[in-house]
Amino acid sequence: MLGYILRRVALMVPTVLGILLITFVIVQFAPGGPVERVIAQLQGQGDATMSRVTGGAGDFGGAARSGGTENTSKYRGAQGLSPDFIAKLEKQYGFDKPAYERFLKMIWDYARFDFGRSYFRDVSVIELIRERLPVSVSLGLWMTLLSYAISIPLGIAKAVRDGTRFDRWTSFVVIIGYAVPGFMFGLMLIILFAGGSFFQLFPLRGLVSEGWETFSPWHKVTDYAWHMALPLTALVIGAFATATLLTKNSFLDEIRKQYVLTARMKGLSERRVLYGHVFRNAMLIVIAGFPGAFISAFFTGSLLIETIFSLDGLGELSFRSITGRDYPVVFATLYIFSLLGLAVNLLSDLIYVWIDPRIDFSARAT
Repeated sequence: MLGYILRRVALMVPTVLGILLITFVIVQFAPGGPVERVIAQLQGQGDATMSRVTGGAGDFGGAARSGGTENTSKYRGAQGLSPDFIAKLEKQYGFDKPAYERFLKMIWDYARFDFGRSYFRDVSVIELIRERLPVSVSLGLWMTLLSYAISIPLGIAKAVRDGTRFDRWTSFVVIIGYAVPGFMFGLMLIILFAGGSFFQLFPLRGLVSEGWETFSPWHKVTDYAWHMALPLTALVIGAFATATLLTKNSFLDEIRKQYVLTARMKGLSERRVLYGHVFRNAMLIVIAGFPGAFISAFFTGSLLIETIFSLDGLGELSFRSITGRDYPVVFATLYIFSLLGLAVNLLSDLIYVWIDPRIDFSARAT
């Protein structure tokens, strides 16, 4: 098993490099990079925007305003701006170097977890991620725990009562939860319970109230739960359906096997058969998929929910960085997400082995 883990860890390196390389190449051909964004803001808003975006460098103003120079810049909208000014912008954002040099420097920095600073925020990228991480972790972790707490008992009950009225009615609920996106439930909850049109029972934005640090311990817990109630409800409704169906189908497959019939013929009670023999085998796939479900929620499931409920998480940060062409933040979050995803895949394999020792990944041919 140790050899298998070492091989998987070694394969993470070329995988992450490949992900970063493909994304880097795509970015090179994507229009509207950071230099073009600054140029567009300069052309539209003048020196005030220029001073804010370029960090207040006074020599940029004179370079931008200098006229009489024919500009054949490769950047869209750069007509009328001095080539010296464009060159200084390129140097500021690192685009004065060839693409391969920028990529190799990025890989060397990322290997040391040095993500640099945001292009358009006067703060380091790692500080931005550290500020947003608790929100995304809270949403992903609680959503996964609550959805499993609902889906596993419900899936077992549906398998035991397969074909009954209970199974049919709960299947209707599961289908609704599967078909309707979580953000639609979020909008509906806002309209109903957050002052949209009916009741003002829950807050509309934020993870905690102002002055949360001064609250008593119990008040902190209740305030946090109050803010998390609506976004978590929206996420759980949209997430529990798949795990419920997976649990039900897994239990049905096990219940129909010969060893279950043998256990029943020996006179064991139905509860003893279900939880003493079926449960461990049936839950193999469900439990082993727990890390992947958390990462899936952590990566993508909360993006729209974070936006709807004004929660400053990693999903919202990544989205705004992509639309704003803040490449250091984009690549840093992609790098972290890729490492986490690969690590979680390895963890899922190890959980499989822990639950069912008959599975031996190390016996696979390399």
